Amino acid sequence: MIHSRRAVKLLSRIGVYAGASVLLFAGAASGLQAAEENGADASTEIFKWINFAIVAAVIIWVFAKKLPPIFRANAEKISSAIGKAAITKAEADRQLGDAQAKLGNMKQEIDALRATAEKDSVAEGERLRNQTRTEVTKIAAAAKAEIEAEERAARMELKAIAAKLAVDGAEALVVKQLNAAAQEAVLANFANSLKGAAN
Repeated sequence: MIHSRRAVKLLSRIGVYAGASVLLFAGAASGLQAAEENGADASTEIFKWINFAIVAAVIIWVFAKKLPPIFRANAEKISSAIGKAAITKAEADRQLGDAQAKLGNMKQEIDALRATAEKDSVAEGERLRNQTRTEVTKIAAAAKAEIEAEERAARMELKAIAAKLAVDGAEALVVKQLNAAAQEAVLANFANSLKGAAN
């Protein structure tokens, strides 16, 4: 690459000098021809053309000396911009490829998400059914225990009522059948039993 730049630089200089020489000789020839036709002095015309050639050579030399670095700097900027643009384009192409690959996989991902959602939904439904069954069983067991407790309480209350009624009935029967003579006999028996227990 360095050799090709030097070759291009050398060729451009040779081209500039050759072009300037051709223009100089063409201008000098046309000037001589015009001087001969007009009858002017040929030496004056030659000095004009030599003066022109010197001024043109100085201008060409200044341009040849000063412009190539400017052109080179512009060329390097352009080359750098092209390189950056190529890198940016490559990155954009990569991102585009990634996006296209993601779009290509999007249907598969959506199908996988749907399948997972359906599977999770079925599992959640089964879990809720099991939980409901468990809750129903617990509620039924609690209700049964409460019913049994209420039944026991009712039986005990019923027994208490029956006992009270039996005691009340027995008391009424005793009061009816126990007259004063029977009361004295019961008290005498009780007193004798106390005396016998004391001996």
